[in-house]
Amino acid sequence: MAIPVKYNIRSVLVRRVSTLMTVLSIALVVAVTIGVMALATGLETALVSTGDPLNILVRRRGADSELSSFVTRDAWQVLRYLPGVVTHSSGEPLASADVVVVINLPKRGSDQGANVTIRGVSPMGMALRPQVRLVEGRMFQAGLREVIVSRRISERFQHTSLGDRLRFGKGEWTVVGLFDAGQTAFDSEIWTDVNQLASDYNRQFYSSVLLRAVNEAAARDIISRVENERRYNLTAEPETEYFREQTQAAAPIKAMGMFIAFILGIGACFAAMNTMYAAVTYRTREIATLRVLGFRKGSILLSFIVESVLLALVGGVVGCLLVLPINGVTTGTANWQTFSEIAFAFRVTPRLLLAGMIFAILIGLFGGFFPARQAARQVPALALRQE
Repeated sequence: MAIPVKYNIRSVLVRRVSTLMTVLSIALVVAVTIGVMALATGLETALVSTGDPLNILVRRRGADSELSSFVTRDAWQVLRYLPGVVTHSSGEPLASADVVVVINLPKRGSDQGANVTIRGVSPMGMALRPQVRLVEGRMFQAGLREVIVSRRISERFQHTSLGDRLRFGKGEWTVVGLFDAGQTAFDSEIWTDVNQLASDYNRQFYSSVLLRAVNEAAARDIISRVENERRYNLTAEPETEYFREQTQAAAPIKAMGMFIAFILGIGACFAAMNTMYAAVTYRTREIATLRVLGFRKGSILLSFIVESVLLALVGGVVGCLLVLPINGVTTGTANWQTFSEIAFAFRVTPRLLLAGMIFAILIGLFGGFFPARQAARQVPALALRQE
């Protein structure tokens, strides 16, 4: 005969203080775990969602990133006219030669700075990245020291608001526009004219070349041509693959999240155990009475586990509610391949919330098993003699 669940609910309500402490401890564990995983998810989303499979990124063979790559101007002239490259309505190939540099900017409300990527793009640069759109101001003009800044970078760094002046290279640059890159890696960048940026940094070469292929077959053919061209020592891959490789930056955050979850989970299990052991001690004679009334050991074991899981479920729900406000909050971390800031937003997804609830249930199961087993093993005659 099974013990009704309402019996467990009434028992939990009687021990309000210990119940509250256990629920809060489990809630904090769930909230911290989901928070850290939301950080890693936001970073992964920013990088994985960047690019187009038909965009082919060409860089120097062996270069880990665009920052350490160079493509000669002669190679650029050959690459842009490769067969299979889309022709824009203006008649020009849909291709962009980019120059990438990193500068240090002070963060808002702090004296500390961080590296920010400056990308010089060709006139086709915007057309190749339709996810980038101006939300305020205007586009920079070629040949002038003008930049457009991602809205997230503008929120996090000084002198990056519309109309501000930035100092890098050989002089000051005016912020003439703000853009939104749709939660992609370009949300961590500042863009300007490629020739003006190359002139300021005395660059005789480009960092990378981006080409738009007509279709998948053309993309494979372009990659093959670049890989087999021995004159320039270049490598090519879909733009999406390049940014997927950058997700290695999220690996340490994920590992940290799992480590924190493991340590805090052990603590939460002990909290649940303490609560359930206290319940067993407090209800010794009550448990003995249940045995005398005919409830089997299995029913009592199951009843105490259900009680522990109920506490964990409430803690899990509270933890999920605690972490929801950070969804969409912008933050940043360093990309160790480019040594620059990656701006991204916390992403508390339904999948993470579900994982948090499962984690809470596991805490309840492990935390409640041993006290439940102790309760089920009690001898009724001895228990009834206890004061």
